[in-house]
Amino acid sequence: MSDIEKIKHLRQSTGAGFKDCNSALKESGGDLDKAAEILRVKGIAKASKKMSRDAKEGVIILSGDENKSSLLEVNCETDFVAKNNDFINFVKEVGEINNLCSSDLEKLNNSKMQNEKTVNENLVALIAKIGEKITFGRAKTLENTNTKNFTYQHSTIKDNVSKLGVIVSLENSEETDKINSFGKQLSMHIAASHPIAIISDSIKKEIIEKEQELITEELKNSGKPEEIANKISLGKINKFKEENSLMSQDWVMEPKKKVKDIIAELGSKSLIIKEFVRFKIGE
Repeated sequence: MSDIEKIKHLRQSTGAGFKDCNSALKESGGDLDKAAEILRVKGIAKASKKMSRDAKEGVIILSGDENKSSLLEVNCETDFVAKNNDFINFVKEVGEINNLCSSDLEKLNNSKMQNEKTVNENLVALIAKIGEKITFGRAKTLENTNTKNFTYQHSTIKDNVSKLGVIVSLENSEETDKINSFGKQLSMHIAASHPIAIISDSIKKEIIEKEQELITEELKNSGKPEEIANKISLGKINKFKEENSLMSQDWVMEPKKKVKDIIAELGSKSLIIKEFVRFKIGE
């Protein structure tokens, strides 16, 4: 990747200006991840989370039913290919097979498609025909006992193929229209708010440590006394946990309330959010 391409990538991922991106890349020795962190520490980057290393094109395929649902990411090099009919037909069939394989990619690659050839054989043939690199990315299947899955897709290209997909699994002793409506709205909320865990205690330790490291570096440059800096640091890390935990996020449909408040208002003591998955192309 050329220097100009790196600057363009960094600008798109952080929202920072050309000069700032150029300076950060020089300081990081051309490392995009380090450059994004430098911009973040300096307060230049607009994004609140670490930027993804890759911003590939491709699609997310949703498959399955309310008992067992799967998301599969298929990457390609250009958005033009992501909308190609041969590509779409291929990924739609592969998405269904992926659900049967419970997102086991090795099993998926060796599974037979309708033409009696394996997924991998058809993939190689498609690459040869289209002339672009095509790969399978993330894959996840949600199948829990006594649960119902709710799904949402955004930027749909065709049918169950889109740029963003969400599955959320709810456990409840009874099924009501109210709960079903909440489940659908919750999947939409997850798409919009991008939580990384259901509760703050479930956020991975390495994510918290990385965020704490960024906050510490940021405050080092502020010139504030250590005692005040420690208080600010604690406040920032608590805010990070709150904003990235599903239960404590502001409810998208009614921002003055939290997700946990909406659940309480439903009056169902047995309602539990078991798990969720959210895939978006470029993240």
